[in-house]
Amino acid sequence: MQSTEVALLRLNDGLLRFLYPEHLRSTGGIPITSSAIAAHTALSKTAEIFNNFAEVKHASIFEFIRPTDADVNWQVPLRIQKLMSVPIIESTKSKAIGVIQISHKGLEARFVPDFTREEMHNLELAADLLSTAPFLVS
Repeated sequence: MQSTEVALLRLNDGLLRFLYPEHLRSTGGIPITSSAIAAHTALSKTAEIFNNFAEVKHASIFEFIRPTDADVNWQVPLRIQKLMSVPIIESTKSKAIGVIQISHKGLEARFVPDFTREEMHNLELAADLLSTAPFLVS
């Protein structure tokens, strides 16, 4: 997995804002009322696997923002082919405080592995740990 295949977003004032990757921090926020997968994850408080993500209608704008530490030869970013999206739930209030997403990027979906239920379970455990992190809990 590459660092560009991980996204951590915090929910604040109705917007999901990127905490990671760093180069997306200044891109603004995703309204919780939007049709974005991250917004749906936060609202539904449900983890999801999209092993057909390339076929799912989504805003791909974040896929084209160049990382600041990108290689000089970086030309066209690889597209997200598969995605896991998990809510980060504050245990004391049972409300979503963020979302963590892991993606597999590649030229075509057939060239990247599907996510498994075990990987989803591991990401849910990571989200549970993040739910007590001071930088997420305000």
